[in-house]
Amino acid sequence: MLVLIDHADVEEIKALYEEYPYDGVTTNPSILKKVGKNPMQVLKEIRRVIPQQADLHVQLVSLEKEAMLKEAQHIWDELGKATYVKVPVTAEGFKAIAAMHVKGITNITATAIYTAMQAFMAAKAGARYTAPYVNRIDNLGANGIETAKAIHSMFHLHNLQADVLAASFKNSQQVLELCKAGIGSVTAAPDVLRSLVQHDSTTNAVGVFTTDFYSLLGEGKTMVDC
Repeated sequence: MLVLIDHADVEEIKALYEEYPYDGVTTNPSILKKVGKNPMQVLKEIRRVIPQQADLHVQLVSLEKEAMLKEAQHIWDELGKATYVKVPVTAEGFKAIAAMHVKGITNITATAIYTAMQAFMAAKAGARYTAPYVNRIDNLGANGIETAKAIHSMFHLHNLQADVLAASFKNSQQVLELCKAGIGSVTAAPDVLRSLVQHDSTTNAVGVFTTDFYSLLGEGKTMVDC
């Protein structure tokens, strides 16, 4: 399962990449707004600091098909063809996904997905990734985890060349459930990502080990001093 960072603060992204093995970065206009800088300049900086092979997902903001196509081409021109263009699953968005695919823009992520059939139709139109909003679906009274699982199953059942890129998480348990289900990829905010591996019991155990070792050789010593 690919694990991506849903964030746009460059320093935070750099810090996360120093700590753990991630597969890329996802952004949207609201996330970029929090940075408070020119969006394209922020995206270019993110592209520079993440590994060359890492994915970068960038959402277009136009509302009509032709404008979406123009914006998608601009995103590719500015950030490279390895960038995934995020397209909301509106009526115009579905038309744009199909048209982008014909024009050769095939790195497409269908976003703002709240139902399994939205994802299914986006995949049929040509989207490579589909991004169901897990926690937002929960907040509407449905089940975000089960929706993501259903999408995953439908893609395999119907031999569609698409994967789930699950988004919108409130805790690490949601990510764990999707990992166990074989979901292709997830993207989450830094606090959720860190909670995937940080555990007080681990910290406490390491503290005991260190104290016990110091009791033998003295504080600050390591195995190289033996």
